[in-house]
Amino acid sequence: MSESEQKSILEMLERIGRLTQAEQWTNDLNPTQLAALKYLARANRFSRAPSHVADYLGTTRGTVSQTLKALVRKGLIEEVRSDADRRSIRYDLCAGHDQALDVETSIASAVAQMGADELRPLSEGLRNLLTTTLEMRGNRTFGMCNSCKHHQKQVDGKAYCALLKVDLEPHQTSQICHEHSRAA
Repeated sequence: MSESEQKSILEMLERIGRLTQAEQWTNDLNPTQLAALKYLARANRFSRAPSHVADYLGTTRGTVSQTLKALVRKGLIEEVRSDADRRSIRYDLCAGHDQALDVETSIASAVAQMGADELRPLSEGLRNLLTTTLEMRGNRTFGMCNSCKHHQKQVDGKAYCALLKVDLEPHQTSQICHEHSRAA
């Protein structure tokens, strides 16, 4: 692939990102607030600390702190202090958060119109691009629990996290985890 083709791909990715963000100023949320809310909606209970949100979004903890405070004020999330360590907090979703997440963008509509023969290679290419970018930056992958090397199936068929030493509910295995480490 030529340098000009590579440059063209980068320009298209940047433009798609900007167009999508422009459409996300809705439901009384800005794009950063919407991104944080989307992350919290997909993250497991171990991955909802402010530092996890900042890591996932690739932004500063100060920006995330203000973003989370705004989401609390809007009644979309609530701060929960740990019983074991009162300094440790996580954010849980409040009732009604799903309405704020219901934002239809042109890119979502365009993806919905694509066929499986187009989506599979696009998905694989974007996943590889994201993973490589995260590795180059030294960031975590934040993968799904069920694709992690610490994810185990017990004899009774239930899921277990060997790293955190906790049983997992079925819905938790398809959530994003901050501690994710790709299975071999």
